[in-house]
Amino acid sequence: MELNENDSLEDSALKVKEGINQPEQVNPLALERARQLRHRTLSVDEFAEGILAGNRVVLSKAITLIESMSGVHQELSQRVIEKCLPYSGKSLRIGITGVPGVGKSTFIEALGVHITSQGHKLAVLAIDPSSSRTKGSILGDKTRMEELAVNENAFIRPSPSAGSLGGVARKTKETIILCEAAGFDVIFVETVGVGQSEIAVHSMVDFFLLLMLAGAGDELQGIKRGIMEMADAIFINKADGDNRWKANQSRLEYANALHLFPTPESGWTPATGTCSARTREGIPEVWNVIGKYETFTRQNGYFDRKRLYQKSLIMLETIAEGLKADFYSTEKIKILLPQIQGEMLNDKISSYVAAQKLINIYFDEKKSPSKPC
Repeated sequence: MELNENDSLEDSALKVKEGINQPEQVNPLALERARQLRHRTLSVDEFAEGILAGNRVVLSKAITLIESMSGVHQELSQRVIEKCLPYSGKSLRIGITGVPGVGKSTFIEALGVHITSQGHKLAVLAIDPSSSRTKGSILGDKTRMEELAVNENAFIRPSPSAGSLGGVARKTKETIILCEAAGFDVIFVETVGVGQSEIAVHSMVDFFLLLMLAGAGDELQGIKRGIMEMADAIFINKADGDNRWKANQSRLEYANALHLFPTPESGWTPATGTCSARTREGIPEVWNVIGKYETFTRQNGYFDRKRLYQKSLIMLETIAEGLKADFYSTEKIKILLPQIQGEMLNDKISSYVAAQKLINIYFDEKKSPSKPC
């Protein structure tokens, strides 16, 4: 359409009319309150009230306190945990591990979406490996679980392993207590990968799920048995397309292998199955197996016995960690450790004698009347 000299732009269809101003997407007052909350130090009561009310900002701040190495933060976090403890213990704790490349994050998202669609509230504690050199972590699980990250019934907390045993976050057990107090009735603990971390995770969960790949190769045989003996279920992931037949074959092989193992203390026969986190096939079956395990172990009393054993184990581990921290923070040990280590490296004394020397020095320091225990 061409405009004549006498035509007005006002009469033209080409004129763009002013639109209606859109309202703010987020309530600015609520946004400001959340910002102030993030930067303000809360009291123990404020932490407890916020967590019990399901406030995720407060829950995240409390978890950050737990992970902090600051003595002040640790003391505060323990008081918060003590307040939340009576409201914990009501969730189903599930450990999930698997060989590298098995698709743990995709699987967790698929299972998580299925669980939350049934009305459950899910907390995912994803352990990211820390660099032994820089102590840094990528903490990228939220970017790998896009659908679950925006799910109002899910909470994802990636945590650095901080160099603890096998990459398991040092304070994961305490974080579980806070998540349970916040109303999450299903807790996932994702491990870094196959290795020592599985032993630590197995000691803090009710159900241990092992994900495997079809035709993973003989290079994994050396680590499979120990992990398989801990597993309550083994599922072959990526069982879709041309891989479906191989996945079924692998499932049969694992099922046959499990029959050769001694009967677990729980009395439960570990289940096997196939699934595809990408297509979501077999995901409901995974949840059904977990439900059957919970019912079975609650009925025979193993579920509660295992929880009590885990509490005792946590106490003993905490004592060991406390003694270790106190040993290395003792001034005389700090001074003499390099010297005695040098004697050992120069073959003047053995490793065992060096260790005993340092232990004797530590106990002598503790007995000293000038340094009360």
